[in-house]
Amino acid sequence: MMRDKAKKLLAQMTLREKIAQLHSIWLYMEGEDICVKSISGMENSVGAAELYEELKFGMGQITRPLGSQEIDPVLGVRNLNRIQKYLVEGTRLGIPALPHEECLSGLMARGGTIFPAGINNGATWDPELMEKIGKAIGDELYSVGSRQGLAPVLDVCRDARWGRTEETYGEDPYLAGRMATAYVKGLQDESRPLLATLKHYAGHSFGEGGRNHAPVRVGDRELNDLFLFPFEMAVKYGKARSVMPAYHDIDGEPLHQSRRYLNDLLRERWGFEGIIVSDYEGLIQLITDHHVQPDKASAAAASLRAGVDVELPGNTLFAEGIVKALDRGLLEPEVVDEAVLRHLTEKYRLGLFENPYTREDSITLQSDKTVALAAEGAEKSLVLLRNDGILPLGGDEKIALIGPLADEPMAMMGGYAFPVHLIVSEKREGNSHVKTLRESLGAAYGDKLSYSKGCDILTRRPDKPAVFPGDVPMDGREQADYISYDMHGFIEALDCARKAEKIVLAVGDLAGLFQSGTVGEGSDVSSLVLPGVQQQLVEAVLELGKPTVIVLISGRPYHLEGADRKCGALLQAWLPGQEGGPAVAKALLGKINPGGKLPLSFPREAGSMPFYYNHKMKCAGTPIQRDFGAEYPFGFGLSYTNFTLSDIRMEKREYDTEDRVKLELNVSNTGSVAGDEVIQVYVRDRVARFVRPLKELKAFHRTTLSPGETKKLTIEIPTDLLSYTVEYGKRVVEPGEFVVMVGTSSAHLSGEFVINLKGNLRILDRQWNMESSVIEKKG
Repeated sequence: MMRDKAKKLLAQMTLREKIAQLHSIWLYMEGEDICVKSISGMENSVGAAELYEELKFGMGQITRPLGSQEIDPVLGVRNLNRIQKYLVEGTRLGIPALPHEECLSGLMARGGTIFPAGINNGATWDPELMEKIGKAIGDELYSVGSRQGLAPVLDVCRDARWGRTEETYGEDPYLAGRMATAYVKGLQDESRPLLATLKHYAGHSFGEGGRNHAPVRVGDRELNDLFLFPFEMAVKYGKARSVMPAYHDIDGEPLHQSRRYLNDLLRERWGFEGIIVSDYEGLIQLITDHHVQPDKASAAAASLRAGVDVELPGNTLFAEGIVKALDRGLLEPEVVDEAVLRHLTEKYRLGLFENPYTREDSITLQSDKTVALAAEGAEKSLVLLRNDGILPLGGDEKIALIGPLADEPMAMMGGYAFPVHLIVSEKREGNSHVKTLRESLGAAYGDKLSYSKGCDILTRRPDKPAVFPGDVPMDGREQADYISYDMHGFIEALDCARKAEKIVLAVGDLAGLFQSGTVGEGSDVSSLVLPGVQQQLVEAVLELGKPTVIVLISGRPYHLEGADRKCGALLQAWLPGQEGGPAVAKALLGKINPGGKLPLSFPREAGSMPFYYNHKMKCAGTPIQRDFGAEYPFGFGLSYTNFTLSDIRMEKREYDTEDRVKLELNVSNTGSVAGDEVIQVYVRDRVARFVRPLKELKAFHRTTLSPGETKKLTIEIPTDLLSYTVEYGKRVVEPGEFVVMVGTSSAHLSGEFVINLKGNLRILDRQWNMESSVIEKKG
């Protein structure tokens, strides 16, 4: 029905009106003044008087009306309504625009709830919580008039040097797929219409050297089994309505003009029915960066024919390129029509024609419910990596809190949190709603808590931060180095530490885009040593010989050069959002029990990257390269209590290739406090036609247990999940032996069984079973 309505409207449209639906407009708002942003340099280029000249043929989308400027949400919505009113009442066909915003860790707009980063969500191993968070983010997004969210990130992290590691759910495709699908279901909840946007399709996280936008060199089998798997799950199970191609090329083929990946695989094989939107300025890069197209006409034709529907964030390519492509015979009119039809269909489905406006009094940000969910996400994402008994802390000892992140609200946020994305806004407005670790511990310890910063991570923030790749010079040598190497604060910090009974040391990252921070988009590194002089501070404090807890607040794993073996405890907090300070304090004091698990391995050295748990035998080298391996393995995490797995048993040892593998086990809390455990099931294919990983996650379940409590878990894994790719787009389940491993991390396995699949080799259909099931009962 929606597509039929769109067809009728399409039949009335001129070429100019069609082209207007295939791109966006990026606006700058100051008070009630609205003007158009120039894409290059983000300067204001068109005044308010000319704005409506830009809109007279209509407009496809409005780029981040609230998320790219420090505007009050009520005023931003009022301005958005003014634009929609002109489009609906002042243009010939009255087609409203589709506003979009970033929403990876919450609505990226002033006042939005700042949820934990993607890597925190992965560390929860809790898809049900992820769906609730996705819905809460969607509710805020919808309340400010947006109808499309540019999230989630489904990139499977393979190299921790990559700055966008913090945006991912980790290094495993099954974990990423489950979490991303849950986010999509929450964001696209049926209670209000929204589009989730899957990004960055696909393989973006495997660029050469862990560098942003770098070429990806990966074969079809690995691409399909690792990097495409989460996208396929989110399309088929989550019913995601939008996909964003990545900036890079795969073996020389840029995604933004790849008919093979956008049309043939995504649309025809997977059945994706939504819209494909370009990454910001991704289309013009076909000319300027990839050099695969000579001009705008050729680039417009190539991207539209591949399947791209909408250019974001402006009209750099399509407005001019489509007309020239049609004139030169490079592009068929029906290709343009199909892209317009898809976009109009989504606008009808979203109800924009019936309800193009947003009520100013309906804006709902920072509600009690969203703040509570942000706190739950932060608490469940904390991973305890080491504890010699120092934790939890008592309430009557003298504590020295030291480190550059101990009293820094920006430390809690990822690169796509509003204050980080707009650093200038942060300087003017601050973050009064974000409690630091110092504030949170101070509430418990009072004057028994002393504090010293010790050092800075950055000398300063840039006065004019980059907000997308077009703002950054390609020659990195032209960029300023904001990392601080000043150690003058060590003297005060060490004096503070000497006077205390125990020390809490907070170190790690300050997120920032394009080298304005130490992690985030474009903030890639060549080392996994703590940025600046933090490692020297850690070592100087540990030399005092006092009981010390290290809290890592970071968007990637860091190698602590042996300091982690000298400290009393190590707590990985990631980038836990606005409620991160209280969450960490509660964990240190034992008010909550850390139950998160690592969503990615902690490699021993940057020089051994890329490293990931689900590698192949020969990845370690021959002989094994001495730095290859993990300090802390994928899936690992300690607790303040103890858990035991028992009575692990397979239903049977032989299955048909169309069966479901079933196992049962008991998990018991044998300690004295309540806690969470994550049961994990891994599988290895003993003999296959092509080389397979040593182990792969195929099922997991997070459960909460009181002291002395036992629960019985029944886990079923469809044999479809034992499949792998033999050639492009073709997945098979082979008969033969498989090893099934059950444990609490990829390296801590309590049970191992060999099962045998009988029957014929089976080629999977278009719809196949991608998800295991777990039933939990009282033991």
